[in-house]
Amino acid sequence: MSAYTALTAAGFRAQVRDKTTVFFTFAFPLIFLVVFGLVFRGRDVEESGFSYLSYTAAGVLSWGVANAAVFGIGFTLMQWRSDDILRMIRMSPAPLSAVIGSRYVLALGVGLVQSVLFVGVAMMPGFGLVPDSRWPLLVPVLVLGITTFLLLGVIIGSVADTPESVAGIANFLMLPMAFLSGSFFPLDAMPEWLQKLSMVLPLRYLNDAVSAALVGRGDLGDIGTGCAGLVVFAVLFGAVAARVFRWTKTS
Repeated sequence: MSAYTALTAAGFRAQVRDKTTVFFTFAFPLIFLVVFGLVFRGRDVEESGFSYLSYTAAGVLSWGVANAAVFGIGFTLMQWRSDDILRMIRMSPAPLSAVIGSRYVLALGVGLVQSVLFVGVAMMPGFGLVPDSRWPLLVPVLVLGITTFLLLGVIIGSVADTPESVAGIANFLMLPMAFLSGSFFPLDAMPEWLQKLSMVLPLRYLNDAVSAALVGRGDLGDIGTGCAGLVVFAVLFGAVAARVFRWTKTS
């Protein structure tokens, strides 16, 4: 068995055994969907003609997938470094690519299951989300999004040394980003300067691309722009992650 396969299998077993984490990973975005869906059911956003669900469903899905990627790898790297697991991996023939690659595959799997559950619930009577005909483009968009936010999680997991610091840094970044990127309410309702500020946030690009692919709020150009923005942030986060990654608490 290769190092990559062994690490992936071990990571999967660890995730499945942690019932609480599994529950909140998949249930948390659904809770937001249910709350927003019931509160704004049947209401349209002025002038756009799109329902609130068309805005919030795509935004909450983007936030949920990104959040899972950031927290998943962040906590794992911190814990493995604290328990000297990374040091032992470093002394083995396993390359760093196997460590990150195994978590990447798990993050993609989690994101896929999250998306299927989320869209399935959103299409139920009472919510009535109707996916646009270009919804298959959602797959590459989510892959790019997961890649980008996984690398952000690597940065957080490399600089944080305790579970509290991982949670603090991740929440400090992800919660304001969710509000400023339009995950929970339409960007059109924000002041123009905040809309411009959101262009420097990676979640904005994921939201826009998911919205255009899933519900048709935008065109292929919006999907392309969103994907290009995610690629830029992935390269940036990857470069930073390579510089700050630590095998042990001291190096």
